Amino acid sequence: RSISDFTNGGPSLMYLLPVGGGSPKRVEVPGPAYWHSWSPDGQTLAYCAARQGNYDIYTIPVSGGGETRLTTAPGNDNGPDYTSDGQWIYFHSDRTGRMQIWRMRTDGSNQEQVTGDAYYNWFPHPSPDGRWIVFLSSRAVPATGHPPDGDYFLRLVPAAGGTPREIARFFGGNGSFNIPCWSHDSTRIAYATFEPVP
Repeated sequence: RSISDFTNGGPSLMYLLPVGGGSPKRVEVPGPAYWHSWSPDGQTLAYCAARQGNYDIYTIPVSGGGETRLTTAPGNDNGPDYTSDGQWIYFHSDRTGRMQIWRMRTDGSNQEQVTGDAYYNWFPHPSPDGRWIVFLSSRAVPATGHPPDGDYFLRLVPAAGGTPREIARFFGGNGSFNIPCWSHDSTRIAYATFEPVP
């Protein structure tokens, strides 16, 4: 297992945790760094990190070594998640002026935009069976690079392309849909809702 943690009061750091229990081991990259996904072969972590004030997507071998920067666009590139065949990483980016879904090869090449509608779209997650991409959508203009608390939609689009369709509505925000969320059989999706502040 992998987590991001603020316990020590400094920037977010990443740790590996044994599934059977035991002490966490820090992933040795500078903070802030936010874990998002594992490669299908379990050998690589994909995460977002801020370097010189810019959020980009990085990978690092679980066995150790240096981090690899995959995106260089100004602004916020975030929320990476691998496809089950290990060929693509999906992510969100505001490089066009509105947060939209993008994808790229796992070496950072062939970066291409997937959505381009009137919503702000965040945190894409490919299904294990390779058929779908689900993501978080909002009509609210974000004040920062993260989803503000408010009304959200989960939308589903075929991985081969097509028109997204809404599958859920709820009150949420940053933390509702940040990490991989599909059941192994690709039939269910987990997400977190918030209680609106009175």
